[in-house]
Amino acid sequence: MKVTIIIPNYNGRHFMEPCLQSLKEQTYRQFKVLVVDNASSDGSLEFMAESYPDIEVIPLDKNYGFSKAVNVGIQNSHTPYVILLNNDTTVDKNYVGEMVKAIESSQRIFSVSSKMIQMYHPELIDSAGDLYTLLGWGVCRGIGRPVSNYTKADSIFTACAGAAIYRRSAFKKIGYFDEAHFAYLEDIDIGYRARIYGYQNMYCPTALVYHVGSGSSGSKYNTFKVKLSSRNSIYLNYKNMPVLQLALNILPLSFGYFVKYLFFCKIGFGNDYKEGLKEGLNTLHKCKKVPFRLRHLPFYFLIEWDLIRYTFSYIKDWFSRKLFKK
Repeated sequence: MKVTIIIPNYNGRHFMEPCLQSLKEQTYRQFKVLVVDNASSDGSLEFMAESYPDIEVIPLDKNYGFSKAVNVGIQNSHTPYVILLNNDTTVDKNYVGEMVKAIESSQRIFSVSSKMIQMYHPELIDSAGDLYTLLGWGVCRGIGRPVSNYTKADSIFTACAGAAIYRRSAFKKIGYFDEAHFAYLEDIDIGYRARIYGYQNMYCPTALVYHVGSGSSGSKYNTFKVKLSSRNSIYLNYKNMPVLQLALNILPLSFGYFVKYLFFCKIGFGNDYKEGLKEGLNTLHKCKKVPFRLRHLPFYFLIEWDLIRYTFSYIKDWFSRKLFKK
């Protein structure tokens, strides 16, 4: 076996059947499926035992969140690669084979992000990998754009962990997903960390995934998601940026947080966003900062350059979308 497909689940019984059925139809067969269940109460475990008795399931005693669930899966895997797959997805029949081919193209690749397509609007992209900006904003590359876009393999800042493949051996070097995140931005955090260590993150346009989106949290914006995301954005920057880089970027980061706050005030989640930021600042002492190593200095320069260029490309894309709507 080359790949273990890890599916974290929390009360996602209604998603499991189409997801697992699409995996049964894969042309590439050198993989196993491992479901890590976060103490679901909707009959997920009973459904798995009855309908998919051959699939390994690890039941947890409570809902530990995405990060802990996938870490348990990774640590219980023995294959060279692991694919993390959201339960609210279905995959193209060539998905696994294309992902393996992409990550095997270079030993320096830590992760590969798939071409995620909106389940209920299959003419539109859900994600073509993640970017990160000087404003402290994570960006789903290509979201809302026609699926005819993003047809070439490309370097990205990080992979979207909803449907990505990872080199398992790299986790022993860079560490696992940060369980303090619980959920949200944990994929940008670990991809950022991998880049500090000199790894690459890539996008594979031929690995197609259809994604419902917000399958566990229930909606695009809610109190739970807004608070966790804002808190985790504080963690992400603090852990991955050395003190000098934080000082260099403090103005654009502050501006980014201010603009986000105004946005969430407009849609009714301003207090949630503010509370998340407060929690992040008050609990920074619990975070494990990536140790600065002089040998990583060239990678920090490359990362800073990417933060700059992704900021400008995001601004350009935002204006083009606004003009297009008009």
